[in-house]
Amino acid sequence: NLKLFTTAGGLLLLGPDFRFSTNILLNGYQSGSTLYGDLVIQGRGDPTISGRFYNDDINFVYDTWIDSLLEMGVTNINGNIVGDDDLFDDIGLGNGWAWDYETDWYAAQSSAISFNDNCVDISIYYNQKYDSVIVSSTPSLRSIVILNNVKPAVGSERTNIEVVRERGTNVITVSGKFRKDADSLITYATVQNPTQFAMLVLKHRLEKRGIRVNGYAIDIDDYERAINYTDLELLFVSQSENLSEIVKVINKGSQNFFAEQLLKTIGLEKIGFGSVTNGVNAVKEVFADIGLNPENIVMVDGSGLSHINMVTPRQIVELLKYMYSNKRVYSDFYNSLPIAGIDGTLGKRMKNTTAENVVRAKTGYISHVR
Repeated sequence: NLKLFTTAGGLLLLGPDFRFSTNILLNGYQSGSTLYGDLVIQGRGDPTISGRFYNDDINFVYDTWIDSLLEMGVTNINGNIVGDDDLFDDIGLGNGWAWDYETDWYAAQSSAISFNDNCVDISIYYNQKYDSVIVSSTPSLRSIVILNNVKPAVGSERTNIEVVRERGTNVITVSGKFRKDADSLITYATVQNPTQFAMLVLKHRLEKRGIRVNGYAIDIDDYERAINYTDLELLFVSQSENLSEIVKVINKGSQNFFAEQLLKTIGLEKIGFGSVTNGVNAVKEVFADIGLNPENIVMVDGSGLSHINMVTPRQIVELLKYMYSNKRVYSDFYNSLPIAGIDGTLGKRMKNTTAENVVRAKTGYISHVR
C-alpha cells in the first residue's frame, strides 16, 4: 500500500510527463570513426532500460544508443565504458529488508544505472538427449556464474526449484528437481553491483553490433581518472517513457524496483541527490500540503517491502481523497491502479462479482494476510 504514497508523490512533484534520463558522454574526442577516450554513461535512475516497454527486447534501449553512435560514424572506442552512478547513493537495499530477500527479483538493488530490472533471467528446461536439466541465463556474461544443481524429477516428484545468489557475489546456484514432461521455466535472480553488470552488457552489445571496444567495462568507483563534467562532450540523452506510464508498472504489478527508483529520483530531482532520505523528505513536504501530518508517517523505502514502514488507514483515505480531487494528476493516478478481475494484482480477484471491472484498488501483501 505504501506505493500509493510513492506514486502520488512522484506524480505531484515531477508531473505525469516527467521522463527519466540517462546521459551518454565522451571523455575524449572523436577522430574519424574512432572515439579516443572513455564513453561515460551517467545514470539518473531510469528503471526502464529493459524489455518491459519494448516487446520484451531487453537490448532495445542499448540498441537505440548504438544506433546513435553508428549514425555518428563510430566503429571503434579506444577507451573504457564507464558507468557513473554517483547521482544516487550506493545503498542498494532498503532499511529493514530481510536478508533472505537478496536473491529475489522483488528485492533488486536500486541504482542510478540499471539494466533488466537489475536481474538475470534464468531459463530451465529438460534435455531428453542428455537426460539432464539445462540451466542458462539472459544476459549471459562470464561474470555471472550459474551453478546448475538441478536434477530430473523421478516418479511422482514435482518440479521444485530454488535459486540462491551467494551474498556479495554474482555466483548463483540453481538447485532442485525438474519434471521431464514440464514446459521450460523462467525464474530470476538479482545481481550484485548493478552498474558493473549494466556496463558489461553494454560493452558486449556494442561489440556484437560492430563497435570495437579496446578498454574495459567499469563502475566509476573503480575509475582511476577524476571526471570533470565541464570537459566532457554530451553525445546524446536517452529518455524513458512518461511517468504516467511508469506508475502503471509500479501500481498494477506492485513492482518494487520501479518504486525504489522513483523515490530516489524524486530526491535527485528535488534535493539534488538520489537517496531514500531525500526522496522521503521531498514527498513528506507534499503530504503536509495535502493535510497529512508527515511526522505520523513512517516511510523508509518506496515499495513498502520494509517492515518498518507504517501508515494508517485514515492517512491512506486522506491521500486517495486528495488525489481524487486533483485534476492535474487524478486520471494518471487512477489509471495506474489494478482493475478488479481484469489486470494487475487484482486480475484474478473478484471475478463474476459486481466489483469486476469496477473497483480500482492497490493490493497490500503480508504472509497469510489479504
